[in-house]
Amino acid sequence: MKDEIDAINDEIDAVSDAVSDADAVSDADAIKESVIATGVVRFDHYIAAEDRIEQKTVKNLVVTIGKNYIASRISGASAAVMGWMEVGATNTAAVVGDTALAGAIASSRTALTVSGGTPGTPTTNAVRYVCTFGAGVGTGSWVEAGIFNAASAGTMLCRTVFGTITKAAGDSITVTWDLTIS
Repeated sequence: MKDEIDAINDEIDAVSDAVSDADAVSDADAIKESVIATGVVRFDHYIAAEDRIEQKTVKNLVVTIGKNYIASRISGASAAVMGWMEVGATNTAAVVGDTALAGAIASSRTALTVSGGTPGTPTTNAVRYVCTFGAGVGTGSWVEAGIFNAASAGTMLCRTVFGTITKAAGDSITVTWDLTIS
């Protein structure tokens, strides 16, 4: 009889351990967080010949090297800030492994302005990049764009691919790129 009681106690202990392990997993899942970087890009295209503005809004992809850049800045690395935007003419799908545009339009990399991301403000988790491509800059058929931390080469933060925007030499396009960390 004692052997039977010991066997039952062993089974109870095993079930108790399994329940305890399941509770630990549930607790770990309950506090698990995901940090996601997402972006929305708006193009305001002033068409000079027609004296009108067309707008287009698309989502973007924060690429792996861009996520690595964000992590390095959090840890205090002194990498150059994201300060340039570039457009391109190749609509190869954006993938996380991208490190540059697929087909940058010559001389289209342009300095941008940055706002947001300031601790203690309502937009602490968002950064806005704004860049105006004036007359004669980036002329051609646009189907991709990216944000970089250098006037040439450098690290790409994010990339987007979209339907064609045809920028004539006299046109200007203002790109507003909102990146949110959530």
